[in-house]
Amino acid sequence: MIVFELICADRHRFEGWFASAEDFEGQKTRGLLSCPVCSDSKIEKLLTAKIGRPEAEVSVGVQPSTPAVQPRNLHEMIDYILLNTENVGRDFPSEARRIHRKEVRERSIRGIATGEETRDLLEEGIVVMPLPIPPREDWH
Repeated sequence: MIVFELICADRHRFEGWFASAEDFEGQKTRGLLSCPVCSDSKIEKLLTAKIGRPEAEVSVGVQPSTPAVQPRNLHEMIDYILLNTENVGRDFPSEARRIHRKEVRERSIRGIATGEETRDLLEEGIVVMPLPIPPREDWH
């Protein structure tokens, strides 16, 4: 799953969950998307992930399956991710590659990667999502 922050022509912002970026584009092309506030169907995707300097660390996660319950806000999304993913820490880039290559069982993971490592994973076709970094005491 991938979460996009969306916006309508009237500037209402909302989240949308999609299987992939292609899924979003397909739904948009077929006119299946609409603003939950005003029902406008002119929906655009906002840039939501900012990756800083290449040496900066970001928390990232892989979510291969559809969540049973879709979070309604950022706090619920973070809680969902923390409760339903395995923390692989600094091994995130290598473990994400191993899952992608089917060398290990598929599962939802989270961990730490540099901005450069995150970009490399995305370029390899491995879907990752930069996440807000919770306070250290929340890391498991």
